[in-house]
Amino acid sequence: MDFLNKAKQMAGGTGNNTAATNNNAAGGAANNTNTDYGDKGLDFVEKKTGHTMGRDTNEKITDGARGLYEKATGSKVNPKYSN
Repeated sequence: MDFLNKAKQMAGGTGNNTAATNNNAAGGAANNTNTDYGDKGLDFVEKKTGHTMGRDTNEKITDGARGLYEKATGSKVNPKYSN
């Protein structure tokens, strides 16, 4: 997204999309429309246990879990569950 914003600014645009990008990053999975069931599940567990982690940390955890599953089974995970 930063690349697109820089290109827009260079072309004479205002680059107002940075506010929307920052809101999605800071808002967590509840506000992001591209969340999958893995992300939503981790967010649920965080709420129930009282922990809060950043969106980037959550993505790393769910991506790692997906990678371990794919390595162990040899099959891809449906994007509906983890993308």
